[in-house]
Amino acid sequence: MVDVSRRHHYEVTVTWTGNRGTGTSGYREYGRDHDVAAPGRPVILGSSDPAFRGDRDRWNPELALLAALSQCHMLSYLHVCATAGVVVTGYVDTAEGTMAQDADGGGRFTEAVLRPQVTVASADMADAATALHEEASAKCFIANSVNFPVHHEPAVTVGG
Repeated sequence: MVDVSRRHHYEVTVTWTGNRGTGTSGYREYGRDHDVAAPGRPVILGSSDPAFRGDRDRWNPELALLAALSQCHMLSYLHVCATAGVVVTGYVDTAEGTMAQDADGGGRFTEAVLRPQVTVASADMADAATALHEEASAKCFIANSVNFPVHHEPAVTVGG
């Protein structure tokens, strides 16, 4: 059950900047470039994936979704580690996502795989550090909002 007293609201403004002078007069006649903005934050330069005539130097929605999954898991993970007394000193995730396209041009993500490389302060924390990925996943707002599996392949090392 959702606690309505703890709802959070988010707003962004997406502005299409790809009008080359003739709007959407043809599929090849318009750019996919756009700006993603939120109050007080830097603008994200967006486009579509290059496979869909987008600019490869800009963020696309598919990358943004994968980044949101990775960020959310990391933030949930750091929280559960701090609560459990596991001292994380480093974290890098090389996430991958797979999208399948339908014959009619639609599609969907079929899975995402997060591969967090975690460094903990001491060897006695390694087992707990590995196990806490499950709790972090259960608490991740973004992973709980998607309709495809999000897998985890964590690795934990001991360091400073």
